[in-house]
Amino acid sequence: MALADTECGGSGGCGGSGCGDSVSPFTEIIELNVGGQVYVTRHKTLVAVPDSLLWNMFSKKSPKELARDSKGRFFLDRDGFLFRYILDYLRDLNLVLPDYFPEKSRLQREADFFQLRDLAKRLSPRVSKDNSISEEISHSDTEEGAQLCGSAVQGMETLRAMSITGAARSPSLDSRKSGYITIGYRGSYTIGRDIQTDAKFRRVARITVCGKTSLAKEVFGETLNESRDPDRPPERYTSRYYLKYNFLEQAFDKLTEVGFHMVACSSTGTCAYTSNDPNEDKIWTSYTEYVFCRD
Repeated sequence: MALADTECGGSGGCGGSGCGDSVSPFTEIIELNVGGQVYVTRHKTLVAVPDSLLWNMFSKKSPKELARDSKGRFFLDRDGFLFRYILDYLRDLNLVLPDYFPEKSRLQREADFFQLRDLAKRLSPRVSKDNSISEEISHSDTEEGAQLCGSAVQGMETLRAMSITGAARSPSLDSRKSGYITIGYRGSYTIGRDIQTDAKFRRVARITVCGKTSLAKEVFGETLNESRDPDRPPERYTSRYYLKYNFLEQAFDKLTEVGFHMVACSSTGTCAYTSNDPNEDKIWTSYTEYVFCRD
């Protein structure tokens, strides 16, 4: 549903609840495209915090001044996944994040961008425990705080242990866990009548990642797309992640760099004709999985 640059008033009057005492050039219901994710919300939600970026966009500017996508939705080039929490905060100026929320620092960055100063302050590590948002942030944040509190007490013991062993192991090596990650992809290609000379391969559409959430994030980091399973705890398993690129070798390199090695591979394929003519090219589709292990 594309939005038109309509104005309240005129012969049709103003029936929207977002009009208030002044005439707004925006419709009551607004569609947004944020980094490829589509959101539908009310105009009054977007202007809930005065002097914020969204308040300036949707109260100080006209619809014609704002960027739109090909379907007429207002476009924001920001993190589409994290915007759901920005929108939740704007609805009632409160926010409850899921357990094991791993994106606190990135959400704080988004709050700073949208000029939501109170939200950014609440997301800051210096927030007191009485703050309702910080209490709901993340189990991992609690663990981080406990580690910081205990660091002074454990400092001498750590140094003593290091002197006994002669050298400290790298934290990245100490934290590495054993486990399996499965990389999968669907591919298709055509083979002409002369199989030796006419093979037309097509680009891999998507590389899927299956395994424990914490391992997948350790290996692939920012290149891991979590949009289909966004709130998965770190010790749970998922088969819905995929990579933001489609080069198998790049995925293999990342796995090798952190100590994984391939232990198994399987593939299935089907064949079909592009038409009823058996002399036409055949289309082969396949699904392949590579299993990687780190001991």
